[in-house]
Amino acid sequence: MPHSPRQSERSDKPRLLIAVGGNAIHPGRGPGTVEEQREYAARTGRALLPIMRADNELVITHGNGPVVGKILMRQVLSRERVPPMSMDVCVAHSQGGIAYLLMQSLENTLREAGNDRHVVCLLTQVEVDPDDPAFENPTKPIGFFYDEAEAKEIADNLGWTMRDDVGRGWRCMVPSPRPKHIVDISLIDAVAKSGAVVIAGGGGGIPVVRDANGVRRGVEGVIDKDLSSAHMAQVLGIGEFMILTAVERVQVGFGSPRARGLDDVRVDELRRHLEAGEFAAGSMGPKVEAAIRFIDGGGRRAVIAHLDEAEAAFAGEAGTQILP
Repeated sequence: MPHSPRQSERSDKPRLLIAVGGNAIHPGRGPGTVEEQREYAARTGRALLPIMRADNELVITHGNGPVVGKILMRQVLSRERVPPMSMDVCVAHSQGGIAYLLMQSLENTLREAGNDRHVVCLLTQVEVDPDDPAFENPTKPIGFFYDEAEAKEIADNLGWTMRDDVGRGWRCMVPSPRPKHIVDISLIDAVAKSGAVVIAGGGGGIPVVRDANGVRRGVEGVIDKDLSSAHMAQVLGIGEFMILTAVERVQVGFGSPRARGLDDVRVDELRRHLEAGEFAAGSMGPKVEAAIRFIDGGGRRAVIAHLDEAEAAFAGEAGTQILP
């Protein structure tokens, strides 16, 4: 069980962890050029500026699905000439590249507003259980969307596991083991206390396992960034946890005539909806589960909202507000 920072070492400043989706740095569809990624990162900076300007300790995590999917595709196309990288190294590449663009954009936004707060990126490993059943059942969607015919051809030619992603298109599915321990969590804590905005745990963290002698090695998989973020927030003793994504709020009956959004909701009601199968695995399901786990672990409030409504959601005026 990971050790949290000692209470006596924590500052009196409010602490917040914000998990931003892959849409914060990459369009869901389209080529996702570097120029487009810069534009999306700048948009994220503008959305988070009011929160970054506040006197707080702020940790930001991010998704990596579209980017790590492109890395995998490049490997497939160049496999005859360039030796492929393992999934953990692909995640590390995506974590560093995405965090670079976010770090630069967030600092540029702060400087344009006359604020000298620093933004720091920490490459983050996350330990998982080598016997996690997720390795036998890939459910995490990454990369591009395809139609059914394209998906079948890719599965036949490349051996990828392809499934429909909540009616949005077909995507590659990879194992998504649960996080057990955030490596170097004390360093994340120390940098947050310094006043810098900390970008950590990108893409859910680089998945690693540790043997009896403490030796770590990477494994094939992508950890869900929302579950990893909730775990990080709990260990750091953070009271408020925000998941910013591409939807305005959590919906029950998604895609059906009975669809309705949830505004303020108690955790027990949300849990009943989750157990009833209202939220798709690999999509809204992990976000809802992460929020529930965070509240169950002592968190004061979890929020699921649209990235562009970050300030209003933090003020309790937008998104789905999840309470004990």
